Amino acid sequence: MAAFVGYLVQANGIHWPGNLQGPLGAVNGDLPTISYADISAAGGPSDQWDALPSAAKLQILGAVGFLEMWGEASIVLEKEGQQHYVRGGKPGYYPTFQVLRDTIGHPPLNLFDPFNLQGKMTPEKKERGLLIELNNGRLAMIGIFGLISASKGLIVPGLDTLDIPKYAGEPMAFFSSVNSDLPYVADMLKFSL
Repeated sequence: MAAFVGYLVQANGIHWPGNLQGPLGAVNGDLPTISYADISAAGGPSDQWDALPSAAKLQILGAVGFLEMWGEASIVLEKEGQQHYVRGGKPGYYPTFQVLRDTIGHPPLNLFDPFNLQGKMTPEKKERGLLIELNNGRLAMIGIFGLISASKGLIVPGLDTLDIPKYAGEPMAFFSSVNSDLPYVADMLKFSL
């Protein structure tokens, strides 16, 4: 759902103020300053992803990779009295960061329910909310792939009338020629489907 809304926001040129990167004194004085406006000026959301520096892409992919690893780690799930979902655990359960708090003093954080709104809900209301969330999530997935398809010029009923920025690149490729400084990217770019 965040991807769908984020796509619409980015497609309309809305961006953060300030700079995405810039030099920090003598540490990296030769680093060019790149503002969020520079990235937004690249075009639609897919063009904006292509315009991101390699370091920014690696940070995003690293953060997503960490969250995936945390959610799949059996040792973390077992500390919270859960099991991995393929071993009979609760599907959709995402562990809190209680283990970090216990070991390194990190404050507790629950990404699923950070404000403990579900703690006051009845089981029936939780079940209804879960169904609503699943249906909205499925619709948002269809919506984001519809927007990506429409940006490539494909006919998508309902989205054809929107002024969606066109994209000439490959939407399923994480890296583009901008990132040819990374290992193996230049070799991957030689292959096309």
